[in-house]
Amino acid sequence: MSDIINILPDSVANQIAAGEVVERPASAVKEMLENAMDAGATAIELIVKDAGRTLIQVIDNGCGMSDSDARLCFERHATSKIHKADDLFAIRTMGFRGEALAAIAAVSQVELRTRQHDSELGTEVQVEGSDVKEQCPCNCAPGTSIAVKNLFFNIPARRNFLKKDSIELSHIEEIFRRVALANCDKDFAFHHNGRLLYDLKASNLAQRIAGLFGNNYKERLFHVHEETDIVRIDGYIGKAEYAKRTRGEQYLFVNNRFIKHIGLSSAIEKAYAELIPERTYPSYFVMLEVDPSKIDVNIHPTKTEVKFTDESVIYAILRAATKKALGQFSLATELEFNPSTEFDFAPAPKDYTPQPPKVSYNSNYNPFASQSETRFDSFSSKKSPSRHEFEHFFDDTDKPSARSEECASTPSLIPNAEHATGTTQKTSEMPLSYLGRYIVSTLKSGILIIDQQRAHERIIYERLMLRMEQSQAAAQQLLFPVNCRFNAGDSEVLMEMFPELKQLGFAIEPLGQNTFVVTATPVDITDNDIQSLLEQAISDYKGSMMQKFSDRKQSLCAALARQTAVKAGATLYPQEMQQLIADLFSCQVPHTAPSGKRTMFILNEQELAERFK
Repeated sequence: MSDIINILPDSVANQIAAGEVVERPASAVKEMLENAMDAGATAIELIVKDAGRTLIQVIDNGCGMSDSDARLCFERHATSKIHKADDLFAIRTMGFRGEALAAIAAVSQVELRTRQHDSELGTEVQVEGSDVKEQCPCNCAPGTSIAVKNLFFNIPARRNFLKKDSIELSHIEEIFRRVALANCDKDFAFHHNGRLLYDLKASNLAQRIAGLFGNNYKERLFHVHEETDIVRIDGYIGKAEYAKRTRGEQYLFVNNRFIKHIGLSSAIEKAYAELIPERTYPSYFVMLEVDPSKIDVNIHPTKTEVKFTDESVIYAILRAATKKALGQFSLATELEFNPSTEFDFAPAPKDYTPQPPKVSYNSNYNPFASQSETRFDSFSSKKSPSRHEFEHFFDDTDKPSARSEECASTPSLIPNAEHATGTTQKTSEMPLSYLGRYIVSTLKSGILIIDQQRAHERIIYERLMLRMEQSQAAAQQLLFPVNCRFNAGDSEVLMEMFPELKQLGFAIEPLGQNTFVVTATPVDITDNDIQSLLEQAISDYKGSMMQKFSDRKQSLCAALARQTAVKAGATLYPQEMQQLIADLFSCQVPHTAPSGKRTMFILNEQELAERFK
């Protein structure tokens, strides 16, 4: 029998290795930016075209390479970072495997131009699919410029699996943010299709966060700091009120390396226990400094997963530091930015004589009178009360809610809703009560239990979808236009959402520099924080669009419904509960929320009898 085992050619082996290292354009961006950091660069420029399909170029002012190094860097396992096995336990650099450039060159056309600072001429190397096409001297600036063109040109199947440009660009932007956050002392610039998305100058971490995510983040964060013999912790954590439904803004670094660690992420999130709603996640930007000999960064090709020798101790320290920051700065921030003015009065004149206090009381007050008599008797010593005095005399709980009146006047989506679901009892006559987050009512067939948040999500979702299908946008003009600023990637996604947002009733115009002005919103949108509303809608929209067969309109309507629906802990007035149930029964699919979860169920007599056995 003949031999069947063969040694793969280097070009094929490199393509296989590229499958582990280069999953998408963002993977190549990560490796190229990390190489620039390891070269000691202080200014780095990232240039991308067509979300990385056509061009990915990184220009740095680092140390550069010699002629032989420029050729050797494209070979597998060629690295300047380690020389012996013991070096793996003292790694301070980002790259060290010697696989990145070889893997990238195996699936693209690469042009490298590099020059050392003490050399008069540089070197240009052109590689195509692992084959070196040309190497010659060139005139270039000190440092290195690597241009990756036509990624996956020789693997069309991999190229066809790439997502749309907006999604691939968001992945590239995420990599850029990670590197820029970990290296605040360096300048970064990011261009996409000739447009400057970011221009970041060397600064501290707080300024870098503001430059990447917007100036409004300055007031959303608390500083966290702790130093021990095992770990040094420094960074910022988000205030509880700004927690989001996705984990997008969670950045954890160890020795300036971005990592994903379930245990340490859980340590931060558990510090927010009882401070944020269920299924919401805080933002954090936390830097850890640990002895390199106490961690192992060589357990995954992308080097984003690490192992710690003292993991349980670091977990406890990180959680305690987070809880300390939450408790220490919550009050301090309030006192610093919102000082009380209750005692801000001028000093008394020199010859001022204070007047003794006087006690006033109602001599006609009768403690044994009925409540209604007592209320009106208090006015007996005065003239008849004015309308203003009469309205303010009652407690707020005795006044009808303006929101309930508005809700009661809102028509249902489909008429005759009170006879839906086969119940013979009108919704306006149903006895209602609260059980935590649920609305409870008794029916002839049993007990009806409704999740008010999911029910309201279903109502808003179907109303928004109906308007989009009928192209009948119902908009309300804002008294004062609202300016909203987003990061570059979110701005691209928002502009992609413009047609659907316009159909819903939004009026949004770009102002430049990733800033937009909102002049109108749909009539169902009562959220005053337009910035947070759009941020969450963009986040949910991006998450849903990662799925191959998702519907853009459904994704957007579901995101807006989740954001604007009445929350589980909110208390509704009886009129509002009645209207909510009537509108829910008017929906085409009243039994489930847009997420697919149940909005209600009926506990019948037989099920109750089973409980008492």
